[in-house]
Amino acid sequence: MQVSVAELIIDFLQRLGVEVVFGMPGAHILPVYDALYASPIRTVLAKHEQGAAFMAGGYARATGRVGACIATAGPGATNLVTGIANAYADRLPVLALTGETATYIFGRGGLQESSGEGGSVDQAELFRPITRYRRLVERSDYLESVLNQATAALQGNTPGPVLLALPYNVQREPVEAGVLERIRSVRPAAQPGHEASARALARMLLEARQPVILAGYGCIRAGAQAELAALSARLRIPVATSLKAKGAFAEDGPLALGSLGVTSSGDAYRFIQERADLLLILGASFGERTSYVWDPQLTAGKRIVQVDRDPAQLQRVLRADLAIQGDIRAVLADVLAQLPPEVATRRAPAAEIAATRQAVRRDYALFRAGFATVQYFYQTLARHFPRDALIFDDNIIFAQNFLPVATDNRFFPNTGISALGHAIPAAIGARLGLPGASATFAILGDGGFQMCGMELMTAVNYGVPLNVVVFNNGTMGLIRKNQFQHYGGRTISCDFVNPDFALLARAFGIAHRRVECEADVDAVFAEMDLTGGINLIEIVLDRDLFPNYSSRR
Repeated sequence: MQVSVAELIIDFLQRLGVEVVFGMPGAHILPVYDALYASPIRTVLAKHEQGAAFMAGGYARATGRVGACIATAGPGATNLVTGIANAYADRLPVLALTGETATYIFGRGGLQESSGEGGSVDQAELFRPITRYRRLVERSDYLESVLNQATAALQGNTPGPVLLALPYNVQREPVEAGVLERIRSVRPAAQPGHEASARALARMLLEARQPVILAGYGCIRAGAQAELAALSARLRIPVATSLKAKGAFAEDGPLALGSLGVTSSGDAYRFIQERADLLLILGASFGERTSYVWDPQLTAGKRIVQVDRDPAQLQRVLRADLAIQGDIRAVLADVLAQLPPEVATRRAPAAEIAATRQAVRRDYALFRAGFATVQYFYQTLARHFPRDALIFDDNIIFAQNFLPVATDNRFFPNTGISALGHAIPAAIGARLGLPGASATFAILGDGGFQMCGMELMTAVNYGVPLNVVVFNNGTMGLIRKNQFQHYGGRTISCDFVNPDFALLARAFGIAHRRVECEADVDAVFAEMDLTGGINLIEIVLDRDLFPNYSSRR
């Protein structure tokens, strides 16, 4: 049986498990949209292609499944770039489908032509450094190879975005439907046994006076939260997490050191620096933010053990005494199996860890006066939604320090390339992928809101429950802070005027609250429909109040 290439592509999406496609149609991608018409795949019309790519990334990040976005040729495709770059940096399986002019007019100056011929923009080449695989599909006779390579890039051990650029005439060409029967379903390869490495790691943990675990996002990706908690409890090992891994270890527990990073309270840093003699790094890249800009004092005088599924991450930025490549959950299970039934330790009791954290906060006040309402908001959020909430946070620093994340919640800080405006569309994509979530929050600054704020109407159009929390201080806060700290207070191009958020919410047809004190926070959680409604909540801040840290920029 023959079908069109467009129909085959939609069948391919279904085989990948795609349930929703985010995008905007255009003339050069309409055959694919027409094939979607009779498909069970849901389409979501974004307000901008960047928002569509962020939605696909949020969907992939929350569900672990392939997220898909679609755009036309030329500006449609180029508008996807930031979102696809973000997915690439976060290793998210996102499939981008873009249109292209018909092949028979390549090089002749067709409208929005992006073939790279005749001086036109080379659309596929733009995506070369931010995709695992990209292809301008100029003929249908090699689709089997193209789709196999796309599948491998999306479902392999190190997933990432894929771009397929489809010329208009190719989308309409007939092709044998049986091509899909020859597409190999890729599953991450089984890792070799870790018994020897697990024995070595177990021995090192038992010999250490005070080991500390740094849990990274790899723990969440591997589903290793239970094994991590078991190892910590069994050997009384304190656990810090990277920002991206908040929630991998319950932060309200007695062995929790909180989040490690330059924008954190300093609890974990001081404990690791002063007390640890062994640092076990589980699936953390130890990048600039987590490592305090690769501060040598953090790891000096310590044995280092690193476990990661991706061999490229092992010893990338520091030398390890033991490096184990493999699935973190499996490695930790092997280590637990190697431990003797009774383990005696002389390590710091939980009360001593808590006392150390309190002492650090007395010595190092990351937040001085002026942030009590923000802190109260996050504490109230955690209290009202202890389970199954989706929280996308572009602001990062407040949540990193004020939001205690349990393993029952899903916290998604703005990592990747840290693009402003990410939270709103990403949260929409996540909620469409996980409709059973108890609540969905998109938290961001007012500068970021003005980049992707119109995607609020996408939530309205499709009835997606969403709470957008905007920090209103009329400035690009990080830029203003850096100019104040490092440029003699010479502020330039960071201040702006906000719209009236109450009137804006009324125009969107959604609820609004302005928060200026703790009583206003109580009113938000008591009176607004935060589970099934669409809400815009603004928290007013003083533009001249900054957290007490330096990003050295």
